[in-house]
Amino acid sequence: MSTAAIDDSKISPTPDAVRKEVVETVKRFVEREVVPTASDFEHRDEYPHAMVATMKELGLFGATIPTRWGGLGLDTLTYAMVVEELCVGWMSLSGILNTHLLLAYIIRNFGSEEQKDQFLPGMAKGELRGALCLSEAHAGSDVQGIKTVGKRDGDDYVINGAKMWVTNARQGNLYALVVKTDPQADPPHRGMSLFIAPKGDGVNVSRDIGKLGYKGVETCEVSFEDYRVPSANLLGGEEGRGMQHVLNGLEVGRINIAARAVGVARAAFERAIRYSQERQTFGKPICEHQAVQLKLADMATKIEAARLMTHRAAKQKDRGERCDLEAGMAKLFASETCAEVTLEAMRVHGGYGFSKEFPVERFYRDAPLMLIGEGTNEIQRTIIARQLVKKYPA
Repeated sequence: MSTAAIDDSKISPTPDAVRKEVVETVKRFVEREVVPTASDFEHRDEYPHAMVATMKELGLFGATIPTRWGGLGLDTLTYAMVVEELCVGWMSLSGILNTHLLLAYIIRNFGSEEQKDQFLPGMAKGELRGALCLSEAHAGSDVQGIKTVGKRDGDDYVINGAKMWVTNARQGNLYALVVKTDPQADPPHRGMSLFIAPKGDGVNVSRDIGKLGYKGVETCEVSFEDYRVPSANLLGGEEGRGMQHVLNGLEVGRINIAARAVGVARAAFERAIRYSQERQTFGKPICEHQAVQLKLADMATKIEAARLMTHRAAKQKDRGERCDLEAGMAKLFASETCAEVTLEAMRVHGGYGFSKEFPVERFYRDAPLMLIGEGTNEIQRTIIARQLVKKYPA
């Protein structure tokens, strides 16, 4: 894919022609290689090695990494559009990319020049594959409650603890690992640090977590036992900044989740509207029955609104503006829309929607992830409300 006119050392607005070419390329890949086999892979819960190899060839592991380090240098808006297209085919594919590119984003924005030169080229090629080690069994939305500890020992930090819900834990080989380097810090976030942590001795992927949906990509528990990571891998070279790094990255993560939700909802809607024109009851296609027409109208309208909100947050991020409010709103609305649309698509299909012979049941099972991922929607509402109170003071 062409990267002409894109700055080689930072992310600049992606030219319209490049954006169109990239999105169309991904769309063709999805139609040709993903749609025909995604349900089979998903039902077997099988990792799609061939699809991932094609994604690597297309440069998608370097989608938002600047061209200076071998990436495509795409802006957030273009990446959101790429994610939507991938999720029309199979939402799990976007999960393989999301935490990988989230780590790359954090390194690009907060890492030292040495860290950028060391890790970003390999990540852009897909040779280094990123995973995020943040949540723990007792600490999900309450990130400051993590208990994994890193203690300085000469030129290394020795890390002990366990992480949950790690996507890419097995296939990945480079972790964004958030630990407490000062467990006594008050408030706790001042004692949190982030390490760029290669998989190695002391890292144990202890179990795979069975899931309702989001299959084919592994989600695991990972334990760290006297795991040593060089002090040079402390992101930015400064302790106590891990919470800041994570929260900044989660803005991008929430835009990603919103784009995923739009893609899955769109896939469900497109299947439903086609089916409604083929299926006949009482002597006419069901799309001519008002009850079905009302469903289709609401589904399409909400998907369009979710897409616009997602693109707005992405554009704001690309302008370098804070977008936690907008990204949170987009994630909230898009994920709730996805849950609603996938259920309505199942109802349009009737009994066939409940059958594994049609992909609608897969969309329905994938939808709840977006309600939970990158912060539950209950947390999103709290964050949004707090930001609104600041925006509209009495």
